[in-house]
Amino acid sequence: MTERAHDPQADPERAGEPPTLLLRGGEVHSPADPFATAMVVERGHVAWVGSEGAADAFASGVDEVVDLQGALVTPAFTDAHVHTTATGLALTGLDLSGARTLGEALGLVRRFAAARPGDRVLLGHGWDAARWPERRPPSRAELDEATGGRPLYLPRVDVHSAVVTTALLDLVPGVTALDGHHPDAPLTGAAHHAVRAAAHGAITPAQRAEAQRAALRHAASLGIGTVHECGGPEISDEEDFTALLRLAREEPLPRVVGYWAQAVAGPADVRRIRELGAHGAAGDLFADGSLGSHTACLHEPYADAAHTGTAHLDAAAVAAHVAACTEAGLQAGFHAIGDAAVTAVVDGVRAAAEKTGLHRVRAARHRVEHAEMLTPETIAAFAELGLTASVQPAFDAAWGGDDGMYAERLGVERARTLNPYAALLRAGVPLAFGSDSPVTPLDPWGTVRAAAFHRTPEHRVSVRAAFTAHTRGGWRAVGRDDAGVLVPGAPADYAVWRAGELVVQAPDDRVARWSTDPRSGTPGLPDLTPGGPLPVCLRTVVGGRTVFVRPNE
Repeated sequence: MTERAHDPQADPERAGEPPTLLLRGGEVHSPADPFATAMVVERGHVAWVGSEGAADAFASGVDEVVDLQGALVTPAFTDAHVHTTATGLALTGLDLSGARTLGEALGLVRRFAAARPGDRVLLGHGWDAARWPERRPPSRAELDEATGGRPLYLPRVDVHSAVVTTALLDLVPGVTALDGHHPDAPLTGAAHHAVRAAAHGAITPAQRAEAQRAALRHAASLGIGTVHECGGPEISDEEDFTALLRLAREEPLPRVVGYWAQAVAGPADVRRIRELGAHGAAGDLFADGSLGSHTACLHEPYADAAHTGTAHLDAAAVAAHVAACTEAGLQAGFHAIGDAAVTAVVDGVRAAAEKTGLHRVRAARHRVEHAEMLTPETIAAFAELGLTASVQPAFDAAWGGDDGMYAERLGVERARTLNPYAALLRAGVPLAFGSDSPVTPLDPWGTVRAAAFHRTPEHRVSVRAAFTAHTRGGWRAVGRDDAGVLVPGAPADYAVWRAGELVVQAPDDRVARWSTDPRSGTPGLPDLTPGGPLPVCLRTVVGGRTVFVRPNE
């Protein structure tokens, strides 16, 4: 990819306005022209897309001409569910996701502690005892020995429980009396939240900014132009949240849309949400926990535990929050994974609609994060109530299948019902894709692949539908219908990719064959067949400003 040089003294981006560009000689993924090879960007927006021949007319009136050399240009991805600081700390902290045994994990902890003698608290992530032959997490005594008695916080891969050292517990007076404290088992609930707050409270502002910057730069390197930060008092703190929004505004980084997961009871709460700069009182406002930690709330008991998980909100609490947010013109949302939690959310939103009016609830585009255990009835309710399903296809890739964690927790038959993306789309439910990073990594093309090649075949969707959910779907989830697509007037959020042959992939071969016919007007996308290489991001642009360029390209 090459560019025509221009006078830096006249660079409009340096003067505060992004440059006017002509990109040509590639493939531009646009519904405005399925055969487009060129695009003009002006004042941070797409001004034109079209053919190579027509591009000549624009060449003399732009600041730069970019020769794409056959590269693919698509809308930048939107990751609709991210924990940015935790993602950055994971990038710079101890990653246990590759540990194959308990002993190997403890060895990694030991080496990490020795390599970072100056850290006030040791941070790691990603362990999953279900994948280890020992089938148990590390004990507190084992971690105390491995760290030499230093504070250590190690959340499980789903971030709903954690193992810690005695030295970290000592920083939290009264923690042994909190719900979720277990003498020698992972902490959950209030005890987990307390030790997480203590661990993160030991991080300096400079360390936090370093982590946030690392996470956003990594997102940019993957073609992600926007992330939805899911913060809240049980996840992070207000300073972390506002500092992240400020960083994203002040530096050339992906755009951050913030959600603050705090229940709204009245005008004072609404004012506080807005003062924080949050787009809504949504994200991880917990209706339940997670399947991996046996804390997702179910109608029927777990297959491998004699209980139904944990309910944090009932229908009445959901209704009160949704009604207050709707009256204030604020977006609401919830974390709900288990079928009982999803039912509570649906019943609560319906009750709020009866109070405020269905049309107002639908117009607010309230959202549900994860929404994994759905039934035909709750899917229909999502469509009726205008709820957006903010979902993570990588969860199925990691834990789905007849021999995966979902099947272990729920049994094979219930596990096969999880994450029914095709049924949601058929019902008209808006989908927005994300990663829940650091629970699963930032990996947009991998996410699209996971949805298109779902482990349960009837839940698969076309690559095009999955791509749309990960681009335009994220914008629609924040109330914007004019973005996430490369058409004139849309924000110039795009990524440039090195990719192979463009194809049309759909679960139904008849659909795929028709879509390759020129009469269908369907632009192609990279071949995402499992096992093949994924596209490589060469450049990411947000609002017409470059936030990532791959070195030596």
